[in-house]
Amino acid sequence: MTIDTQFDANHLWHPYTSTINPLPCQGVKAAKGVRLTLDDDREVIDAMASWWSVVHGHNVPELNTALIDQAQTMAHVMFGGITHEPAVALGKQLVNMTPEPLQKVFLADSGSVSVEVALKMAIQYWAGKQQPQKTRMVTVNHGYHGDTFGAMSVCDPVNGMHSLFEQVLPKSLFLGALPTGYSTDIDETLAQQFEQQIADHQHELAAFIIEPVVQGAGGMRIYNPEWLKRIRQWCDRYNILLIFDEIATGFGRTGKLFALEHAEVVPDILCLGKALSGGYMTLAATLTSDAVATGVCESDAGVFMHGPTFMGNPLACAVASRSLALLVETHWSENVYRIERHLKTQLLPLIRHQAVKDVRVLGAIGVMEMQAPVDVATAQNFFIERGVWIRPFGKLIYIMPPFVTDNDDLTVITQAMRDFAEMKSA
Repeated sequence: MTIDTQFDANHLWHPYTSTINPLPCQGVKAAKGVRLTLDDDREVIDAMASWWSVVHGHNVPELNTALIDQAQTMAHVMFGGITHEPAVALGKQLVNMTPEPLQKVFLADSGSVSVEVALKMAIQYWAGKQQPQKTRMVTVNHGYHGDTFGAMSVCDPVNGMHSLFEQVLPKSLFLGALPTGYSTDIDETLAQQFEQQIADHQHELAAFIIEPVVQGAGGMRIYNPEWLKRIRQWCDRYNILLIFDEIATGFGRTGKLFALEHAEVVPDILCLGKALSGGYMTLAATLTSDAVATGVCESDAGVFMHGPTFMGNPLACAVASRSLALLVETHWSENVYRIERHLKTQLLPLIRHQAVKDVRVLGAIGVMEMQAPVDVATAQNFFIERGVWIRPFGKLIYIMPPFVTDNDDLTVITQAMRDFAEMKSA
């Protein structure tokens, strides 16, 4: 059956796309392994892991089975006053996989919602501690945490995507930009400036939120994990909760199971999503400590004030539980290290091209930053012609391939990026 792309163009509103002058949209009729089959039968390698979630690839037999088996038993029940085995099993896995203090698991619908949950937890915690004035968030520039209102308030206010809403968002404290480079030494002068800002506002600050090691949609920026140690120290010193947004970095993407392991720092609240369900179902989780959970429930409400309709959805929990088990069975770390070696070998030399400003690799993340903004429509067609699906943004041509992508397919991806760099430099 041919996809009615004309109806799509006229009626379906895609993310970050104008209805006046919409970006071209490719019809996809099937997906298997690391490949998408387009409406015209061309195949392209999904170098984006479908927005970083499909770590096992598409149409995975084990995940298909988990989904079908669960659907035959129970597709959905409310999580209020009811529990079920898929949620319990997933909760056990998450508690066992994450650092020991994180004992409480709140299952949510999506990454943005998990951030909303984390921010609300922090505010309600301080209310429970009889410090209701501590409601403001603190973060660094170039962050991205989602598109819902609370999440937008902690995204970069200048370089982010949400400046239009600045006048109606809560006013978070933005410290400035972290220097890029995994091995870049800590700038002590900058660190002192950051700490002073926190000290000056400590009486009103509820939580510090940050994406550990890699800032995703805010610019695909990689920074020294030592900054996380400093931030943990500041939070402890000035009585502020620490939230790690690992929606994009969690479950092996950076070469560690969780990016927090690069610094061996544990947050008070942890947000997870994207790869959690292997890209099959929308699902996220917010984990926190017993101490924070107790503080939340000591507030006047007596309970945490959040309850999504599809919280703990059995289908999503069942497939996520199987996906997490599959990570271990398929030796995710070996695959990620293999991908990292390949990307470093193939991509780092592209810095020599005149049109390329920077190239960076960490784990199964490869970024080629161009000197000038990239035209999305032109670039998409360029890569499709070379058998690759890449969705650029801003000046960035970046990839986050599924962990099962073999070396031959990685070469196709990196060769396409090389061709783009050469074309733009000609």
